[in-house]
Amino acid sequence: MIVMTRQQDNVEAINKALRNAGHAVHLSWLPDASGLGEALTEAAPEMLLIFADEGIIDVGAALEFCGRFAAEVPVLLVRDEVTEQTIETAMALGAQDVVTLANVERLQKVVTRELKTHRLQRALSSMMSSAHEYQRQLKDFVQQATDAIIAVQEGIVVEANRAWLDLFGVEKADAIVGMPLMDLFVPDSHAAMKGALVACLQGRWAGHALKATAALPNDDTLPLDLLLVKGEFEGEPCVRFTVAAGDRGMADMESRLTDAVQRDPATGFLYRSYFIERLEKRVAVPLKGGMRCLAYIEPDRYDAILSDVGVLTGEDLLVELAQQLRELLQPEDLAGRFAGNGFMVLLERGNLADAEAWAEHVVQKIAQSVFQVGRKSLSTTCTVGLGAIPASLSDPDGPATDAYNANRRGREIGGNRVYSLEHTETMMRLQVGDQLWVKRIKSALMENRLRLVQQPIASLQGDDLGMFDVLVRMIDENGREVLPSEFIPVAERNGLAKNIDRWVMGASMRFCALRKPGGLFVRLSRDSLVDPSLAAWLGHQVSSVNVEPQRIVLQVREDIAAQYVKEVTALQEQLAAMKIRFAIEGFGS
Repeated sequence: MIVMTRQQDNVEAINKALRNAGHAVHLSWLPDASGLGEALTEAAPEMLLIFADEGIIDVGAALEFCGRFAAEVPVLLVRDEVTEQTIETAMALGAQDVVTLANVERLQKVVTRELKTHRLQRALSSMMSSAHEYQRQLKDFVQQATDAIIAVQEGIVVEANRAWLDLFGVEKADAIVGMPLMDLFVPDSHAAMKGALVACLQGRWAGHALKATAALPNDDTLPLDLLLVKGEFEGEPCVRFTVAAGDRGMADMESRLTDAVQRDPATGFLYRSYFIERLEKRVAVPLKGGMRCLAYIEPDRYDAILSDVGVLTGEDLLVELAQQLRELLQPEDLAGRFAGNGFMVLLERGNLADAEAWAEHVVQKIAQSVFQVGRKSLSTTCTVGLGAIPASLSDPDGPATDAYNANRRGREIGGNRVYSLEHTETMMRLQVGDQLWVKRIKSALMENRLRLVQQPIASLQGDDLGMFDVLVRMIDENGREVLPSEFIPVAERNGLAKNIDRWVMGASMRFCALRKPGGLFVRLSRDSLVDPSLAAWLGHQVSSVNVEPQRIVLQVREDIAAQYVKEVTALQEQLAAMKIRFAIEGFGS
């Protein structure tokens, strides 16, 4: 709030009255009129109070100035006395109301009313802006009334028109031309398409529409009715696939509108939740070649920039920075708005060096750019943190954390750089070794080459309670024992820990049924803890093995339990119902 008054006591009185009313108010004091224009444009106030009886400024001129340069900011006049006439005159000039310091309660209520109105109006304007953007996109979709056409020779796309590129959401023909036709459609459609392609080239296609499902680059699918016609391309026979504009209109429009609603209109990037959803779907599908990497980009010293330009105009910097990023993205890259003033990008490149080169290009481009933020022009730098995604990994949470932490570390040491954590590079080096170990672990599971080791637990009080801690060994192809420290970490990184857990739990139950120990402690991995089918599987095993369930004690490491409190609580309740005991390993660590 801006307060125009010659008396500092007036500022303190306003501050006290509004804070007592529950407003977290920050007052900018203007003792004269010279700084009004700058305050209105730079401080982004939510309200202006003018002590009109002091003659600090001509009230009519001040309100006319506000109407031209800050029409959305409510103005209140403060006078020694308030009458119907003074209120009417003030409102005629453009003020919202007149208040007096003598009636603090009315002052509080008027300010509260005008603040609420101002904030609702601002929220409505933002919503209307988004609605207008979506309406504009809808209009663009409707105007795209051209048939989508591709030409195919020997199973390869050799030509694609603008409407087909728009249908698949790509900018350049290179993204489709040269690709196998089948790569544009889901596997369930391949058999029918191959048959139709051959029949059309042989002149035996009846001309009816072929139903197929397209696989869009953003991991969505789109059902299409395809018309096939035999033709020529550069003197050689081809088949032209056509999607009539009228046939594809609604499905295409729905898909594009869904995509538009999932994006931040200001930056064009996916909202955080939709980005994570698409990221998880993408990472779950193995790459045919190359590698994946997550890049987290954040401007350096953003808080200092906000202090300089103001909170409301600070968003302009992020919008322009996003525009710079979009120019460097490839069609298959996935980008999202992340963590307020940061952006996360999924890169698919030939190797880690290619991802680092892209990130260096981003850093250089941002450092060389000039950004228009409100009425100010400024330059800034950014830091890019990288988190490599091993080919065997289907959960992107770890690499995303690596990218974020690498960005934070890079900014701590000065920013304007690309930074990756050492252990992400180590993960990449582990991939080759992991691939060999995964084959060995799977083979050991299939051939039942795992063995239990029961380690007795001694009581410090001398009582023998017959308790054992369960350990597991893998027997290699030559009959030698392999310690768990060699293969368990590989299993955890590659989604095999749950399979080992179930073998161990099954073997432990058979041991309990035979030896009847006082308690057998069996470890659970994180994957088993979050597996919703575990309780049902355990119930079936208890019945089939005919074991006394209270002899089994399932245990989870404390650090894992602390991260999955809900899952631990739910599992403990399910185990208690089956009379299986539960323990926290390393409690208090």
